[in-house]
Amino acid sequence: MTNQTVNPNNRLKIIFSIVALILAIPLVAMQFTNEVKWSFFDFVIMGALLTGTGLAIEFTLRKIQSPQWRAAICFAILLLLFLVWAELAVGVFGTPFAGS
Repeated sequence: MTNQTVNPNNRLKIIFSIVALILAIPLVAMQFTNEVKWSFFDFVIMGALLTGTGLAIEFTLRKIQSPQWRAAICFAILLLLFLVWAELAVGVFGTPFAGS
């Protein structure tokens, strides 16, 4: 069995590809249904959130050596993404951040 690692530069390409793929989902959905109504600003905000999350995880993978700390920090980054996403989507916490 070979131990293959991904080149950090290739990981950046993968991150940006995944962000584009995720953003393509609502873009395609908007072509087929009126239930999905994203504005340009929605795409910009979600693109920034996803890119920032991906780059924060990439930074963690490059700088943190301990697998346990890597996992914990990546989990915290993803948790923060989901909390911000939920707040922006439906205003879970009712902050002015979500427009509530």
